[in-house]
Amino acid sequence: MSLAIFDLDNTLISIDSDHAWGEFLLEQGAVDPVAYRDANERFLRDYEAGTLDIHAFLEVALKPLADNSPEQLAAWHQQFMASKIEPNILSKGEELLAKHRMQGDTLLIVTATNRFITGPIAKRLGVDDLIAVEPEIINGHYTGRVIGTPSYREGKIVRVEAWLADKEHTLDDAWFYSDSHNDLPLLERVGYPVAVDPDEVLEHEAEARNWRIMSLR
Repeated sequence: MSLAIFDLDNTLISIDSDHAWGEFLLEQGAVDPVAYRDANERFLRDYEAGTLDIHAFLEVALKPLADNSPEQLAAWHQQFMASKIEPNILSKGEELLAKHRMQGDTLLIVTATNRFITGPIAKRLGVDDLIAVEPEIINGHYTGRVIGTPSYREGKIVRVEAWLADKEHTLDDAWFYSDSHNDLPLLERVGYPVAVDPDEVLEHEAEARNWRIMSLR
């Protein structure tokens, strides 16, 4: 039995859930229609280029959580799951999860998207273990701040190693499936790296290193 680690956005689902949540908030009229859209698009471009300032991004991305009640956020997330996530869950991704599950492997999603957005998605996919950016909650309300190390780039290694501290698994016996060159630090550390519908940079690296390349589309 091994550890099977999965990126979420553009790997198990065909969209970036962080960006899609921003678009959803714009559709609800919940955020500034000009400034927020500009920021949402800019941060997506920075992420794709590998130049994202994760703390600057989180300052913007977590603010709507602090600005709205838990009840409103829960209602929005239900709509978000139905309209944005469910149509973009990849059936081949679910088949891959089922394959590892049947082999008795431990399933873990590791994502740079925050837990508010991704927790229900992981549950929908039947994955119990999730490492995500952790928004701070005090007295049941989001503060707009982040707790601990964001699970982004090298931060994914920090968070996964902390998670592994009381587990029998090691990175040497782990699979990691990802589409993004931002995940190269963790891909380099696992025993079985797999590039899934990779971006151009990751595809080049995977070919050069003789890593497996596959599609879930």
